[in-house]
Order: sequence, then C-alpha cells, then structure tokens
Amino acid sequence: MLPRRFTDTAFAWLFRVFSLTGVAALGAIVVFIFVQGVQAFFFPTAKTLRLVTERFDSITINGEVYEDPQGFITLPWDTKNVLVNFVNRGEEKELEFRLAPGKKGRTVLLRPIEAGDGTVGFPDAYTCSVTYPGTIATLSQKIHILLPEPPYNFFKFIGGRSWLPTDEKVYGILPMILGSLFACFGALLLGVPIAILCSLFMSEFLPYKLAGILRSGVELLAGIPSVVYGFFGLMVIVPAIKNIFKIPSGNSLLAAVIVLAIMILPTIIAVSEKCLRAVPRSRREASLAVGASKMQTALYVVLPHARSGVLAGIILGFSRAVGETMAVILVAGNSVQITSPLEGIRTLTATIALEMGYAEGRHSNMLFSIGVVLLIMILILNSIILFIRRKNGEEG
Repeated sequence: MLPRRFTDTAFAWLFRVFSLTGVAALGAIVVFIFVQGVQAFFFPTAKTLRLVTERFDSITINGEVYEDPQGFITLPWDTKNVLVNFVNRGEEKELEFRLAPGKKGRTVLLRPIEAGDGTVGFPDAYTCSVTYPGTIATLSQKIHILLPEPPYNFFKFIGGRSWLPTDEKVYGILPMILGSLFACFGALLLGVPIAILCSLFMSEFLPYKLAGILRSGVELLAGIPSVVYGFFGLMVIVPAIKNIFKIPSGNSLLAAVIVLAIMILPTIIAVSEKCLRAVPRSRREASLAVGASKMQTALYVVLPHARSGVLAGIILGFSRAVGETMAVILVAGNSVQITSPLEGIRTLTATIALEMGYAEGRHSNMLFSIGVVLLIMILILNSIILFIRRKNGEEG
C-alpha cells in the first residue's frame, strides 16, 4: 500500500511540474513576442547617432581620431554638426553633416551636403552614404551616417496602406489584415457548408463500415503537410483561375480562398461527424415517429442538437486557416494590396515568413508587432465564436 501511495504522490508532483513548466514556457514566449512588438511604438531605434566607415585606416570625427575604425562610431543624438576629416588618394578631405536634433529621437539631416568630389546617396529614409573614389573602383571609401528612427505611430501602423520596410521605412499593415480576414472568412463561407453536408452524409446516410473507411481517409487528409496543398493549388487551381478569368496571373485572393477551404475541410468534417454520431438515437426515432423524413431529421433535429460540437470544429478549422503560411505564400501572389478577388494579396503570417530571415532593427520589431496583432486578432475572433457557441448552448 505504501509503495502505491508513494508512486501516486510522485506522479502527481511530476504532472504539476510539467504543467507549470509548460505554462511558464508558453507565457515566456508570449511576453517575448509582446515586448519585441511594442518597442517600435515607444522607443527610437537608437539613442545615439551612428557612423559606419569603409576602407579607412584613420579618420577624425569632431576632433577625435579613430584608427582603423570597425563597426559603429557613436555620437550623442543631439549633435548638431558632424565634421569628418580623412585622407583620400593622398589628399586631405573634409565632410560636414549638419543636423537638426528634435524630440523623441527625431533627428533631421539638413541638405545640401557639401561632399566635394564625393557622391551622396540615400539608401533609405534614415541613412546617408557618401562615396569617395579610390585608386581602384572597387576600393572606394564610404562614410554612412545612420539617424535614429523615431517611435512609429501605432495608428499609422494599423491603418497604413503601404509596406516599404527597406527604403522608405513605412510600415502599414491594413492590406495584410484585410487579406488575412478575407482569405479566412472566404474559406469558411466556401468550406463550412460542404464540410457540414459531408459530415451529415457520413453520420446519417452511409452504412457504418463504409463511413469508417471514409472517416479514415478524412483523417489522413488532415495530416497532409500544408505545403502539399499549396503545391496542388499552384499547379492546378492557379492555372485554372488564370484560364477561366483570362487574367495575367492566377495567384490571387480567390486561389487562397479555395486552397484554404480545401485545407479546413478534413478538420471540420472529422470533428462534426463525431459530434453528430454522439446525438442520442432517441432524438432520431422521435423525429421519424412523427412523420419526418430522414433528411428532415438530419437537418432539423440531429444538426441543431450537435451545433456546439460543429461550432468547435469550425473554430479549429478557422484557426488553421488564420495560421496557415506556406500554402498561402505559394498561391496568394504576396502583393500588399486589396483590389479584387482576382488580384494578389499578402497575409500577416506570409509577411512574417517571407521577411524575418533578413529583417533587422526596426524592420524586425515590426514583424514582431505583426505577430502581436495576429495573436490579438485570433483571440478576438475566437472569443466571438466561443460566445456564440455558449449562447447557442444555453438556448438549446
């Protein structure tokens, strides 16, 4: 008796430890994403001005000499003049940047920039590059001044229509939010009626053994990797849309809706069919006894009785549609715009997957911000669906 009690206590504590560890890990991930995502709206990208030089053995900046400079050379963010002295092809050169420091990291570079025989360029909205010719073209000397990006406006982020992270430093995700919502709700409108009818057919009209075979096939479809569905859409659905509507490219919102609808079918069918089979037999017999047909019984008795489980299946299917990435990337066209169902779109998840590999600085933080928006959006939509489910359950 004692060993058994000891074993039960040990396993109880083990389960508690693993449960708390899992909850803590999940909470840490959510907090990390949230912290990374909100930084861009409260803090500038840097608290200093930064200079980067290329191919200089020695350079003087505001009277301070830097020998063989590597990495960032930092200056106070409220610096008004940056005077650079150096040697280029044996001649003494001087370059001056004039700045207008503002509040909250809003530093403005004044123009024109007197660079002599240097070439002035602006790779992006917060960087100025000056290139001086070297003895060999490939050995030109370069000086880059990087201005701190101020905190980004949250409403401009949510309501902006342009996503230009590399040059203009503009981060508007409204087309991505609309693209994600249109693709997911379009998939629900197309897939849910088909899934419910299939589950009713399997549970109410097919023999049990044959329904079991189809059930195994549906569960197999649910386990197929999403990239396979995306490849099918790319090779079949996209060319079909292109040929039917006579458009230059079939990669569009419509293609994404069709692929997502196909992907959510197995999940909704599997969950709904199990819930429909769980309806008591007495409900069916009572309906048939008063003269209702088998179809009427299925639609007006069995389906309403199992609506709570059917809504659970719809929630699971919706969650898969919102979080889908690879299949959407292959068929949606990845264009940051919303014009028509026959034009390309880009979803929130696709943006994160496409750009996180090379993003850095503010761009990387904005991708985390998209992750926060995605989490909040899923939470709100699932809460609405769960509220409807609970309300229907109380009325039933």
